[in-house]
This record gives sequence, C-alpha cells and structure tokens, in this order.
Amino acid sequence: MGGIPAQRETDPGACDAPVHRSVLPYARAHATLAGSSLAPGAARALLRAALSEWAELGLPGTAPLTDRLADDAVVVVSELVTNAVVHAGTDVDLECRLETETGALVVEVADQHPSRAPRDGMGEPSYETPEYGRGLRLVATLAESWGITYRKGTKTVWARLTEEDSAAVGQSGAHAGAKGGAASAAPVEPVLAPGYAGVHGLEIAGVLAPEPRRAERDREWLNRGALSFLAEASDLLAGQLDEDLVAALAGQLIVPRLADWCAVWLEDEHMGRGGGWGGDGTGGVGPRLARVWHGHESRIEELRRALEKDPPRPLDPPRSGPVPFPWPGDALGVHGAHGSALAYRLIAGGRPLGTLVIGRSGLLRFPDEITGLVEDLGRRVALAIGAARQYARQATISAVLQRGLLPGAVAEIPGMHSALVYEPCDKGGPSGDFYDLFPAGDGRWCFAVGDVQGKGPEAAVVIGLARPWLRLLAREGYRVADVLDRLNQLLLDDATEAADAAARALIAAGGQSLTGDGPQTRFLSLLYGELAPFDGGVRCTLASAGHPLPLLLGAGGEVRTAARPQTLLGVVEDETYTSETFELRPGDTLLVVTDGVTERRCGPRQFDDGDGLATALAGCAGLTAPLLAERIRRLVHEFGVGPPEDDLALLVLQAE
Repeated sequence: MGGIPAQRETDPGACDAPVHRSVLPYARAHATLAGSSLAPGAARALLRAALSEWAELGLPGTAPLTDRLADDAVVVVSELVTNAVVHAGTDVDLECRLETETGALVVEVADQHPSRAPRDGMGEPSYETPEYGRGLRLVATLAESWGITYRKGTKTVWARLTEEDSAAVGQSGAHAGAKGGAASAAPVEPVLAPGYAGVHGLEIAGVLAPEPRRAERDREWLNRGALSFLAEASDLLAGQLDEDLVAALAGQLIVPRLADWCAVWLEDEHMGRGGGWGGDGTGGVGPRLARVWHGHESRIEELRRALEKDPPRPLDPPRSGPVPFPWPGDALGVHGAHGSALAYRLIAGGRPLGTLVIGRSGLLRFPDEITGLVEDLGRRVALAIGAARQYARQATISAVLQRGLLPGAVAEIPGMHSALVYEPCDKGGPSGDFYDLFPAGDGRWCFAVGDVQGKGPEAAVVIGLARPWLRLLAREGYRVADVLDRLNQLLLDDATEAADAAARALIAAGGQSLTGDGPQTRFLSLLYGELAPFDGGVRCTLASAGHPLPLLLGAGGEVRTAARPQTLLGVVEDETYTSETFELRPGDTLLVVTDGVTERRCGPRQFDDGDGLATALAGCAGLTAPLLAERIRRLVHEFGVGPPEDDLALLVLQAE
C-alpha cells in the first residue's frame, strides 16, 4: 500500500480497460477539461458536486463516503489533474466512480500524451518542452493504490481511495508519512552559518527560535501537516484571480512556516528567456518585485530596497528547482548577517512567469525536506499565477469586445428624456443583451433593445452582426418592419453559411467528429423602434420580435402594452414582420426591458408574474426618466434573494 503503483503497464495498448473494473460502479461522473491552469479548480468543483449529488440521491455504496474520504479525494483529483496539465498540456479527461460493493472511490485522469509518464525528482526540461511535474507524492500518500495505464493515444493515471485507508492516514499524522510519502521526513539537521552562535538564545516573533528547538519544530511540522499544508495551499491559491494577490498569499504561506523571509518577482510574458544566474540579466525591462514578506515587519522595507537592487537573473533553459541566491545580509540586521537563500523559477505550461526566493538566517543550506516542499508549493503558485493571467487576459478581451458591441454614447432626442440601465450578469465575458439609440436622418431617431441566445463569443458574433446592420438599414431609409425582415434573413443566411462551413470541415476531416459544439443556431429577440418628434409630442413606430412587450405609461398613471408579439429573429424563413404606430404625448413614458427583468426569480415566482412589471411601472407615475429607471432596477434587485442571474437591460423614453 506504499507509494508503489499497484499496476504500471508500459506497453501502449496493453490494457483496454481501466484498472479496478472488476467491480462495476453505480455512481460515475465524467468530464473533459481544457488543459489550462484553470483545470484543477474545475476538477475539484466537479468532484465535490458529484459526491454531494450521490449522497443526496442515496446511491448504493455512498455510506462510506465520509468527509475525510471526500477531502482526500478532492486533493487526489487536484494533484492528478495538476500533474496532467503540467507534464502534458493537453485536454484532460476526468472520471470519478464509486465501487458499490466495496465503497472505494476510483479516480482516473487521462491526457493525450501517452509517451510522457510522471517523473519524480528528475531534472526540469528545456523552455521549448513542457515540464513533466514532480511526481505524485500526495496521491501515493492518500490513496490505497495508484498506477498508470497506457492505451492507444492516451495515458491514464488512476488512484483508488477507501475510508479505511483515509482514516489510517489521518491517525498517523494528518495525511503525512503514513505510507512512505516523501513528506515523512527524516530528522532535519540544520547546518549553522558562521557567526550565528551568538543568537541561539533569541526568538523574534516565533521566527528566529533557538536552532535546536526550531529543528525539532521543523520535524514535528513536516511529519504532522506538510501534505495537508500543500492541499490547503492549493485550495487557497486556486480561487485567486489577481497575480499580485497570489504573490502576497505565497509569502504568507511560506513565512514563518518554511523560511524567515521570501520575495516574489513577476515577469511580463513577453520577457521570454533571460541570461543565467550571475550573468547579464534578462535584458530590457527586468522582473517586477511584486511581494516581499519577512517574519519581522520592521525588516520588510529595507529588505525590499536591497532585493530591488539585485533582481534574479534566471537560468536558460529555465527550471523550477532551487538555485542559490545572494544573501542580502546588510538588510537583515546583526542577527541576519548570515544565512541561506534559494530561488525557484515559477513555471506553468512550460512558460516562466517569475521567481520565488526564500531565505532563512543562520543556515548554510536549507534542509532537503524544506526545499522539496517549497518546490511543490512553487508549482502551485505558478499555476495560480497562470490562471490569474489567463483570467486577466480574458477579462481585458471581453471588456474591449463589450465596448465595441455597445454604443459609445446614447443620442439625445429633441422633445424626449431617456434613461438606460445596463447590467451584464457575467463581468468576465460579453453579455447577450445589447441596446442602441441613434439618429437615422430625416428627423428620425431609432432605438433597439435586444437579447441574443446564449452569452460569450457566440452572442458577440450575433450582436456584432445585428447592431451595424440596424444602423445601416435605418439610415438607408428602411422602415421598422422592413428592417426586421432583412435582419431576420441576414441571420438565417449567416447560420446557413456557418453550417455549410462546418459540413465542409467535417468532410475534410474524414467524417470524424470535430472538437466543440459546432455551429450554433443564432436566435435574437429584438424590440426595435423609430421616433419622429413633432409639435406636441413624438410619433413612435415599433415592433417586437420575440421580445418582452414594451409598456406605455400614460401621464395619468394608466399602463398598457405598446406592441404585439411576433416571432424571434433567425428562426423562420421569409417571416413578414409588422409594426405599430402611436403618439407619445407630454408625460407619456415608454419602458423597454429584456427578460432579465421580467424573468427575475424568487423561488418559483418571476417578477412579471401577474403583470408584476406593469404594476411596478404604474407606481412610477410622475417620476422623471432617470428616477423611473432606477426604481425599476431596484425593485428587480429586491425581488430575489441573491443577485440577478441574467443580464439586465432597460430603456426609458419619456416625452417632455
């Protein structure tokens, strides 16, 4: 039951079925995860959701699923997926299943790089080749058995966990050292640096303890909680979406547990490879010192100034293993004049992201157990930084794309006041809702509020197609109904072209299934109208294509619908749309919303149940356009317990 795999088959294709298939599972969860730094977090979430669902359903074999076993399984899944992402870089297939007769939980993680096996303690590869990762010590410690199965085109690393095994690990020291794992450290014998003997009697904030006592604490801590520390660090770092916060958390995790001080440098991704340690540097703009942490806060600023003068100059090719770093003795006072410092390259997906430096006073070298633990932690820090950067890139792209999909300014219409509320639900991706209000020439202004099926890139494609065409057709003099007719045909033609392109690609691929969901049908609900001011009011012509119907609030407080329902755009070929015309007199208000307003939920009820929106609007009689828009927005938010789960857009047009 030690760290030796129960089965390790080296002949590709030698095993056609996963290990431990003798007992058929009843409960099973499977997912394919993109091979990125976000995969471990997604895998943990999937497993937790699956275990919760199995327990709620009371499936056979779930009785042994204790909290301890579930926690161990989450750690194992995280480690297996992390290893696959780091050493292979391909998409990852995750399968979790419960053996009903034994109560054992089996986890399998497969990648599409069958020639690469996990390596432990091996040298790091070159920059051009993705790194292999550092073994699976957590898996070997927590699992009853584990191994590697090779199939044609894939390599699967599996682990089998049982409650008995999990309990045994916990009793022997909080998941550490029970089964020959690397964290079951031998006694740590620190090597004292010259001149340190005079401070053996000092203990500053529990950091600079007498060395014999500190060595004993090291042994106790490594044997008691090192692996739990790594697991908890993974969960803590995985949820962070800001690289500077990741650097700050890394410092707090390391000091004072593993070192007296640490520093994290971050590099821009364009920096690429630099010179060797002690060489000519990275060239151009150097790394940014993102975080400095010391067990004694009064030393932080002086240490920062010293480290900024001598930034790390990484090895070429980069590797994550520890490298000696110059000791900044002048910045650490008389008791820190001597010590040992190590630098770890932060690498994720084969790309260097920065450098982690740790230091400990009074040592000529760090104990091997500490250096290995920090290297494992550094790998997690690098993955978290990579995930934060990926999120930042996506957020930036989405923000730029969102700005391009929406008007830079809302036009002012003579004789009218307008107000707009626009709240996308997903701050990290393009919204499916959009709006526009623009001059169309000849004394006309046009407005549109739409909602695209779905979100993200597919929604952005439709909005990027619809909004410019609305403006073009309106300015060419097409009337409301004609604009909808032509936009409907445009969406259908575009969808047909996308389907034809997918069919051609499928044929070119020899009839094999293509990656992804394929072309999506592009539905669009739209409320589109035209405004023409005249003496004494504004003439409004509008049409609703599958959109929540607009409401007209009269000056006396009466409310009625201002259009009739028609078919969504992009659904029916040669659909003919019609429009309706009415006059807005002074004090009349037109309210246009998306379904994020009407379908706002509170349990089984929706905001517009029983004409809820009309009732809310009737209570807004006498309010100006901005106040009316704000009141509806507030009522929508207050209707449900949590924040809205859909995009929210509403436009108020009020005649003066």
